[in-house]
Amino acid sequence: MKSTKTTSLDIAARAGVSQSTVSRALRDSPQVSAATRRQIQRIAKEMGYTVDRNASRLRAQTTSTLALLLCEDEPESHINPFFLSILSSVAHAAAGHGYDLLVTFQQLSENWVQDFQDAHRADGIMLLGIRDRESYDAQLIALAASGTPFVIWGLDYHVPGVSSYVTCQNEQSAREITTHLIRLGHRHFAFVGRTSAANPEFTHRYHGYLDALASHAIATDPGRHIAANSAEAEGYDAVEALLAGGGPLDAIVCASDLIAIGAMAALRDRGLDVPGDVAVVGYDDLPIAQYTRPALTTVRQDTELAGRKLVEHLIRLIAGQVVLPDELPVSLMIRQSCGA
Repeated sequence: MKSTKTTSLDIAARAGVSQSTVSRALRDSPQVSAATRRQIQRIAKEMGYTVDRNASRLRAQTTSTLALLLCEDEPESHINPFFLSILSSVAHAAAGHGYDLLVTFQQLSENWVQDFQDAHRADGIMLLGIRDRESYDAQLIALAASGTPFVIWGLDYHVPGVSSYVTCQNEQSAREITTHLIRLGHRHFAFVGRTSAANPEFTHRYHGYLDALASHAIATDPGRHIAANSAEAEGYDAVEALLAGGGPLDAIVCASDLIAIGAMAALRDRGLDVPGDVAVVGYDDLPIAQYTRPALTTVRQDTELAGRKLVEHLIRLIAGQVVLPDELPVSLMIRQSCGA
């Protein structure tokens, strides 16, 4: 039996235009007038026409897919909830632009650049969770040299060929939240978060913290900087180390909310009140932050905007456009853990 499926030729015949005009109109091409596009799209809808996405992809030599790579150097570790929030936004934004989303995990030891190029499963890549920048540089340079469009979430990435990244105001916001604590009367500070070339965002937050203390002539003690990755257990252990070291302590600035949640648990277990004895602030504004007891004062990164910007940057790169780095604004979320 002959198929009765509507084709672009059928639409062209009914609209009185060429098949190529129909194809352009269904892609919203500006080469077709707006009135003609609306007419053809209306006819296509009335005739029940659906685009054969596989055929379209073959003709265009594209996949209509964006890849999101979560870079996990420690396979046994859990995904940072902050990245899950960005993932949700990326998925919605990609769908809104007509793209599928491929989510994959990559280990540093894997040759993911070559694998990606060989499989050609996506038109471009977004990278989340790069911690050890120096270890990734060689692969990112190779990825850039291959012509594959990609965007990085995080701090500025000065390697050849990498021109697009999306980040937030790490240093400025850390300066602001530390200044808020100083204005509340706190003078004996500690910072918890690992700062190194492998942790560029934490490093910039630490610099903002130091700037705020220096601006108010508050002395800094290197012994009051405890390295910790973004995990509750590491925040807990860091506070244990701080308290074991002795000396006055009335405020802890944490490089992430997960660290801050662990820090507050350690203080409670030592019989200390938050914020009565020690104020604690975090960074990220994870959904759980407002439900901790006390509710956590933190810096809010707009994950909805972050995901949308990553997708928009990548689509523009795929189209061959020049895309400049983007630094997103943040907001202080003042809650009970800092006293006011």
